[in-house]
Amino acid sequence: MLSRDPAALELRADPTALAPERLLVFEVRGSIAAFAKAVSRIPGLELIDEEELPSDQDTAPVAYLLVPDVRALRQIESLWQTWVAGRDLPDGHTAWRDVFACLRNLRPWGPEDRVQPLDATILGEEIFGKADDEQIPLEVEIVFRPNAEAAALSEANVARAIADSGGTIVTRAKLDDIAYHAILARLPVAAIRTIIERSAASLAGVEQVMYLRPQSVLTEIDVSDTVPLAPIAPPPAVVNDPIVALLDGVPMAGHPLLRPHVTIEDLFGLEPSTLVAQRVHGSAMVSLIVHGDRNKPKLPLPRQIHCIPVLGPADQFPSDRLIVDLIYQAIMRMRGPGEPSAPHVIIVNVSLGNARRPFHGQLSPWARLLDRLAYRFGILFLVSAGNVTDKFPIRAFATSRDFEDAQSDDRARAVIRALADVQADRRLLSPAETVNGLTIGARNLDWVPEADRPFARTNVNPYPALDTANPSSALGPGFADAVKPDILMPGAREHLRVVRSGEEIVVVPARASRGAGLRVAAPPALAGVEGAEAYTNGTSAGAAIASRTAHRIHDALEAEYGQEFLQLSNAHRAVLLKALLVHPARWPDATATFVRELLGPFGRGQAPRQKDNIRRFIGYGSLDPDDAVACAADRATFWAVGSLANERSVDISIPIPSAIGGRAQPHSISATLAWFTPVVPGRKAYKAVRMKILDPVDIGSLGVAAHGNQPDGNQINRGTVCTRCWSGDRAAVVTTNMTLSLRVQREPDASETIDDAVPFGLAVTIAMPGEIALYDEVRTRVRAQAPRERAR
Repeated sequence: MLSRDPAALELRADPTALAPERLLVFEVRGSIAAFAKAVSRIPGLELIDEEELPSDQDTAPVAYLLVPDVRALRQIESLWQTWVAGRDLPDGHTAWRDVFACLRNLRPWGPEDRVQPLDATILGEEIFGKADDEQIPLEVEIVFRPNAEAAALSEANVARAIADSGGTIVTRAKLDDIAYHAILARLPVAAIRTIIERSAASLAGVEQVMYLRPQSVLTEIDVSDTVPLAPIAPPPAVVNDPIVALLDGVPMAGHPLLRPHVTIEDLFGLEPSTLVAQRVHGSAMVSLIVHGDRNKPKLPLPRQIHCIPVLGPADQFPSDRLIVDLIYQAIMRMRGPGEPSAPHVIIVNVSLGNARRPFHGQLSPWARLLDRLAYRFGILFLVSAGNVTDKFPIRAFATSRDFEDAQSDDRARAVIRALADVQADRRLLSPAETVNGLTIGARNLDWVPEADRPFARTNVNPYPALDTANPSSALGPGFADAVKPDILMPGAREHLRVVRSGEEIVVVPARASRGAGLRVAAPPALAGVEGAEAYTNGTSAGAAIASRTAHRIHDALEAEYGQEFLQLSNAHRAVLLKALLVHPARWPDATATFVRELLGPFGRGQAPRQKDNIRRFIGYGSLDPDDAVACAADRATFWAVGSLANERSVDISIPIPSAIGGRAQPHSISATLAWFTPVVPGRKAYKAVRMKILDPVDIGSLGVAAHGNQPDGNQINRGTVCTRCWSGDRAAVVTTNMTLSLRVQREPDASETIDDAVPFGLAVTIAMPGEIALYDEVRTRVRAQAPRERAR
């Protein structure tokens, strides 16, 4: 129960499900850290997040305060007006002085909050040059009311306001699971103009409206340089029992590369209206999941991919549907009650993003949906981080010749610095901020033959020797400052094209090409041809490669353990794949050092902030898809699954091989924990369950210490995956049949206690390069262990 005393009120960061009549908005002046410190001095107030805004917006960061009733709201407003007038605050309220000193403004929720600056800019571009009566699509988020009668009344009021503005309703959706209630409408340009102006007489002044946003638009995927289809080996038998689903465009099901490998469930009737020539995005993603990069031929996956198209003609979202509702209906069809169409799907590829919804602190409804469905059904969502293809300046070079002729380190240094300068405008694109899913960035890697490299033409490779993210790969961090992107997967060697020069050059990410791209199935360029191939790049491709890798890990576990593995619950298998997919990722030492020395900050005690800069670009690090699956004689990986109730822990015994004992040479122990958390939309503790790996008390005796090139402890404990690595070259003290006890602990629930035990997966690897007896020794020891603690 909240106190009526305004000095003891509850601050909330996500107002999506909150009542605006009880919502105050703080516009912060200067440092958000100073504001947080001031808030922390008032009992009952807790700043847990803020909404950041793009650097080109002259708008302050904002925080939200939900008060218990209108009376308390008026009290705080009165205190603010007293402060603004320069008068002393009443006795007992002096703590508010430091809070108010950090503010530009304090106001009740209103029209300026319902229309965010970026949304107003996009709507302004949409109506530019159009007649006043031309209709424009608009997404209207309604204040969520759990009570059905109250929700119906709210929707009726909004519908009336839309009609009064000369608009019409296209579709509507109400999803109680994620506290989402929205209408897709079409309004005349004249009405949109009053919304942009934040007029109280417009739809922006309607009390039941939470947000007004332009219709979601897909981020662009680049597929170019169509070439004839290369020879295809006869495919092995393919099983129609999918574990991977693709929510994407309509694939070209008759393409020779795809024909045996994909089933299409056209739930939304998009296939008939999509011309074969337009089936680009879905075809490319299926191709990458099944075959990987065709520049480096691999065996196709042994199971079919289940595809539900959610993109229609021109690979865009349907103009008459809300994308959140499309995704919800697709997952419910596959895994929901009744007769699910793909009951064994535990991996869902989402190589999609809303170009109009960069992440600036608030979770989007799309991300909240994925989080809820992941926990409810035990699904690992693999989501592309987003491609930000806007141009940006590189101040270190005046001409394209200077840029091209520069030494590789100097060129990379200049590009990293340039991206750091505009990082606020290159944030994750919805739904990449998902808490339960894995967010995939694009690694600057492909397998283009050297003979084809000249096809990159005059475009310039910014990172000839640096293992990092592509320039267009969206940057983290994620919600509540969690590590995002989680990992980097191959997204081709993206080049840059100089579009302007003078005192400085301005560059834009170049299109994929035969000389810099991943080779994928594509519609033919000529009529009558059965199929062709083309080249793509970016985070969409990286997410597809991640889905393929997760499938291959599943295949390896199935081959090794058979029914013992397959009989695990969907949730346990999915969360184990989540852990095993992140587990091999590492910060490349050269890249971490490069960013640390370039961006700093410098001086004693700055290591956490230096690591913030590194993880913003590369998350937990780069991942070699083959390395994630392969076995090696000089390392052993263990896995475990389980479920933990609130404030419970479990100790997992890891056999320590005698092969690493008494030898002063490099060796390491690494551990990765992943789980699916229940979520509480509209509450300050959205991520309801936290887990962690406790440092083993005797880890030092094994001659290792925490590796410096990895996110620090605070950073890894903010999401739903954490990974630790201990390494060293001192001789380990190993006794006969020695084990290392690794404790997985569930922290106290952040809000109300969650009764359910929450599933987790754990991966642990012991490695000593060159010690070929290590794996065999460990394997012998664990054969008799419990089924869910094994080495692979």
